Amino acid sequence: MTTTDGFVQGNYAPVHDEITVTDLPVIGSIPTELDGRLLRIGPNPVNGGNPRSHWFTGTGMAHGIRLRDGQADWYRNRFIVSDRVSAALDRPVTPGPRFHDNEGTANTNIIGLAGMTLALVEGGGPIVRLSDELDTIESTDLDGTFSGSFSAHPKRDPRTGELHVAAYHWTWQAIRHLVLDRAGHVIRSVDVPLDHSPMVHDIALTESSVVLFDFPCHFNLEAAVAGNQLPYQWVDDAPARIGVLPRHGAATEVRWYDIDPCFVFHPMNAFDHDDGRIQVDVVRHGSMFRTVTNGPSEGPATLDRWMIDPHTGTVTETRLDDRGQEFPRHDDRLVGAPYRYGYTTGFVGHEGPGYRHDLLNGTTEVHDFGPGCATQEMVFVPRHPTAPEDDGWVLSYIHNAERNAADVVILNASDFSGEPQAVIPLPQRVPFGFHGNWVPDSDPTAPDR
Repeated sequence: MTTTDGFVQGNYAPVHDEITVTDLPVIGSIPTELDGRLLRIGPNPVNGGNPRSHWFTGTGMAHGIRLRDGQADWYRNRFIVSDRVSAALDRPVTPGPRFHDNEGTANTNIIGLAGMTLALVEGGGPIVRLSDELDTIESTDLDGTFSGSFSAHPKRDPRTGELHVAAYHWTWQAIRHLVLDRAGHVIRSVDVPLDHSPMVHDIALTESSVVLFDFPCHFNLEAAVAGNQLPYQWVDDAPARIGVLPRHGAATEVRWYDIDPCFVFHPMNAFDHDDGRIQVDVVRHGSMFRTVTNGPSEGPATLDRWMIDPHTGTVTETRLDDRGQEFPRHDDRLVGAPYRYGYTTGFVGHEGPGYRHDLLNGTTEVHDFGPGCATQEMVFVPRHPTAPEDDGWVLSYIHNAERNAADVVILNASDFSGEPQAVIPLPQRVPFGFHGNWVPDSDPTAPDR
């Protein structure tokens, strides 16, 4: 087993200054329909990290840009004030519960839920509530409706407004399926038993079912005793499986389907076919933490399709795109439903193009952000709530190596490879992190708390 120092170098290295910049310059024009915040989060080790540090465990930092009336009102970045950040920066300890003796790091996703801005992490860390301006307020147990691990990847059902979660912890030999209502309260919890403790990053959703992932990356006690910050490692002889749990089913109703050994952080989407089959489109890694233990660094990940056939009990696996890519997204209004377009982040040397996959025609459109430029996860925002699937914009934070700083870029989804609608230069780097979302100022699906 080896480590790499690549996760503390270049644009993986942390930034140290929390800044607020107003009245940002704009190249092009920001659509007036965009009224909200483009948020991102990622690891940002408050003490700088070291070459052996696991990329996934660094203290978190949130970044955000506020768009309104065709203007970029502000950009700001703030540490998520975990106990480590509190001690390092001499700040008050963040109030609220801790689970499993976790010190409060949240660094993986940032969402809007029921009028709240929430920083998320998996594997035992608490949910951290932020202000609209990204200052840490508290850790939360969602009004006492849950305790224990949450997930970095809740999936919102656009039909019901419910949020679905697959949670895990090293002390559990189970995957926990949670359902939250629109008010952000847990209303269902089901533990699906296993004979090991897997790493479970994400979940997929269809109209009929919840799709669970059990891959051969398991908690390793020896690695934990040796001081590995994230002691999950590849197990060569363990199976890889997809579990299909009926939406309202008991744990005993889950049906498992074997697939070729692999690891998936992120599905793009899943949905039911009329004949009972379930389609799951994923970004597939051949293995994870098998040879490199402090971050994903085991060859390119590809865009693949799994077709689950409950009549035969088998899964057909198809390669859709063999280029290295990650962070799949699509139109969130179509979670769990048939869809046509998906977006991924490409990896080509030191550059990161954007890919727009037409899954109906089997074609891919590429956006080149320029020499030395690499996009982070892209987010699709529809022009209006009932706009067609390709009528809207694709927003992302770009690392611009020439400036050694970030740009926020807005693309027209229907002219993905064309000139950007707008480019907003930021005055500092936004380190390569994990996930982000568009949080509109007005969310008609969210009730008052």
